[in-house]
Amino acid sequence: MTGNYEMVVGLEVHVELGTKTKIFCSCPTTFGAEPNTQCCPVCMGMPGTLPVLNKEVVNYAIKAGLATNCTIASYSKQDRKNYFYPDLPKAYQISQYDLPLCTKGYLDIEVGEANKRIGITRIHIEEDAGKLIHDDKKGTLIDCNRCGIPLIEIVSEPDFRSPKEVDSYLKKLRAILIYSGVSNCQMNKGQFRCDVNLSVRKKGDSSLRTRTEIKNINSFQFVIKAIEYEFKRQVEAIEKGEEIIQETRRFDENSGKTLSMRRKEEATDYRFFPDPDLAPIEISRELIEELKGDLGKLPDERRKIYMESYGLTPYDSETLLNNKYRADYFEAAAEKTSYPKLLSNLMQAEVFRLLPLEESIIEISPEYMASIAELLGTESINSSTAKKLINDCWTTGKDPRNIVQEEGLEQINDEGTLRVIVEEILSKNQRSIEDYKNGRDSAFKYLMGQVMAKTRGKANPVKLQRILKEALN
Repeated sequence: MTGNYEMVVGLEVHVELGTKTKIFCSCPTTFGAEPNTQCCPVCMGMPGTLPVLNKEVVNYAIKAGLATNCTIASYSKQDRKNYFYPDLPKAYQISQYDLPLCTKGYLDIEVGEANKRIGITRIHIEEDAGKLIHDDKKGTLIDCNRCGIPLIEIVSEPDFRSPKEVDSYLKKLRAILIYSGVSNCQMNKGQFRCDVNLSVRKKGDSSLRTRTEIKNINSFQFVIKAIEYEFKRQVEAIEKGEEIIQETRRFDENSGKTLSMRRKEEATDYRFFPDPDLAPIEISRELIEELKGDLGKLPDERRKIYMESYGLTPYDSETLLNNKYRADYFEAAAEKTSYPKLLSNLMQAEVFRLLPLEESIIEISPEYMASIAELLGTESINSSTAKKLINDCWTTGKDPRNIVQEEGLEQINDEGTLRVIVEEILSKNQRSIEDYKNGRDSAFKYLMGQVMAKTRGKANPVKLQRILKEALN
């Protein structure tokens, strides 16, 4: 049934900026503080208080716009968005309405082998609301620590037609914001969260239909599940002759369903008007050029270097670039070895498995990691020894070259030595020879294992495999 329909999806991504203080006051933005210990009369909305715009918020927003190919407005303003909710002390949010800071940007994404350009309508600055804490005994409590936390909202065009496109866009957008220094984008701390606007239409139809909004999803996996469920729900409703209502819904992680919260407001319902306490924002060309110079190398530029200079595949490049710390680590190590491809392989196969969390620190210096890649590339050690060295360096902090010398781990490359060992093993395993001649592959693996055990894992596996086959044949 769903094959006759297509989804039309637009995203609103809210990103917490990495400033040390809030958007309109000097309260700190430290995550996890005791409730209501990081707030003041300004961010609590007390009568008579006046907001003062944090300059760094504007700079970070401009950098986000530059990194996503936006036009930066030379003149913009801030507006009051009026609505009542218990965690919004002022009963309005300071945001931007008709004159946002950044407009008309785009991101190019890859889905499989296809490329697609996703339009970015606008990026604007705004303040976050507080947090409601529901307690069975005490009722609903309000924590104002989050009030006034600086945000940017990145609004896309309704250009997505599949969950895979959404996933690719969100991951690339998050990486760009991290690399540009705008935000840490830690999703478990709510620093990168997404609202999904979704409607469905018959294939071939170009009109936009009634959409629903799914609020505040802070997991790539949950975004995909929410889109898949909501698409199916709307198609089934249309097929039954039911009307799609413009409403705000939430995604329930336990059931995998979207649930109705309230009817969706229109812009007129918020009664936007310019905030009379805040001056317009005027941006000079000199500031834009200065901030552009501060961006550094973004993921697309780095990916090109990884593929052209280091010989990495698109997949390997993407795996490293998804985490800025790991990419920086790789580049620091790659400068000190002639084997960056081997370095990448070792990091992905052996190092990443030792990291309990995505933001965990690698407990081996880039110099030592480069040394292990160099030893492997020059055939001084084999892959099993490289794995042992990584584990040993991780726990002891010793130089891998010293470990190789002290423990006698140099790879056996001499073919004459390997042939002698092979003949010795074969002389003791006549039955395995017969099994091999009868077509049992397991016999060959067993004999390989016996030789590797005899050499304490130091035999060159490529040479050993060839010599063993020659002897058996």
